Amino acid sequence: MNVLDKLSILADAAKYDASCASSGAGKRNSLGKGGGVGSTEGMGICHSYTPDGRCVSLLKILLTNFCIYDCAYCVNRVSSNVRRARFTTEEVVDLTLDFYKRNYIEGLFLSSGILKSGDHTMEQMVEVARSLREDHQFRGYIHLKTIPEASPELLAQAGRYADRLSINVELPTEGGLKKLAPEKNATGIRGAMGQLRWRIEEAKEQRKATPVRKAKPPRFAPAGQSTQMIVGADAADDRDVLDTSVALYGNYRLRRVYYSAFSPIPDASVVLPLKAPPLVREHRLYQADWLLRFYEFDVDEIAPRAADGTATLLDLDIDPKLAWALRHPECFPVDLNTAPKERLLRVPGLGTSSVKRILGARRHGRLRLDDLTRLRAPLKKVLPFVQVLDHHPGARLERPDALRAQLAPAPRQASLFG
Repeated sequence: MNVLDKLSILADAAKYDASCASSGAGKRNSLGKGGGVGSTEGMGICHSYTPDGRCVSLLKILLTNFCIYDCAYCVNRVSSNVRRARFTTEEVVDLTLDFYKRNYIEGLFLSSGILKSGDHTMEQMVEVARSLREDHQFRGYIHLKTIPEASPELLAQAGRYADRLSINVELPTEGGLKKLAPEKNATGIRGAMGQLRWRIEEAKEQRKATPVRKAKPPRFAPAGQSTQMIVGADAADDRDVLDTSVALYGNYRLRRVYYSAFSPIPDASVVLPLKAPPLVREHRLYQADWLLRFYEFDVDEIAPRAADGTATLLDLDIDPKLAWALRHPECFPVDLNTAPKERLLRVPGLGTSSVKRILGARRHGRLRLDDLTRLRAPLKKVLPFVQVLDHHPGARLERPDALRAQLAPAPRQASLFG
């Protein structure tokens, strides 16, 4: 099989992995003065977005889609009837360099099925990163999907060469993992994540403690670690997903938790759902994740447990912040001229940038409706929940159902050709 055939198979096989954003990576000047190939700072073809808004392109492939495991939700499981392929480490290195020189990519996202054993596979992935960094002075972004059962020594080497490492928790609950991927171990996965956390933090502390005139110790995965979980493959509801995310952020200092809506696969197991969950569910989980990390919400506010024990799912018609506001009309209206930052962040339609502009503007005078327009606030969504000198929402908050109907987006018309 030639390299192009392998690329078509192994690039397609990698499409199910969502955790490939290149956030947090800087220039790798520590690799040497002058020369070198690649950069994480430039612009390129857009495949991923960094937190600062840059578009980056990544070569996103599997080393191989052969796998010794039989996870029910995975298209590459050992019992799956798919076409198999396997790159050599040299082929991955050459592809990465060739694609970069043609300005197709700015970095590499490399994952793999498990071939022979976790250590055997991880050795080859580390060798790809080592060769790029040391043999070719590649300074672009590298993200390695690490294997939790690999030895600590291999994980340490991976962090030396990669900007980001990630270990997938796979599913939101341990029960779901036991049912759909019994060969994988939740305790082992979290143990490996914990090991990455202390190595990342230890490297940061050592670099901080190093005197200015002395050589800094090597960085370890400077863009941190991330994970991904599949949504909709098991019985876990959105509250389960968010509870797991909060625990992962708190225990392992993850940079991101990615959510991937389950997608039906060929020759699927009978234990899997027959159809995928709506993609908007994945979108709502990302919005809820943002509220948890940057808007000081907690899980009970976003996804409160139902008293009758039914599944807790986020509202698909409106975003989680608006849903919370409609459940709590007593918290509104918020006076934009006097409310503290924490209350402003709870207003539907106001993001962190809008709140920053409001706090800056009101130092110079009392805000009016015209000021909100000038500050680029989305008036339709904001006005029912705020008051300024010349505006008060009146009784609108007393009719949350009517307000919801007004603010919910209109249903999209079906295409005649869809």
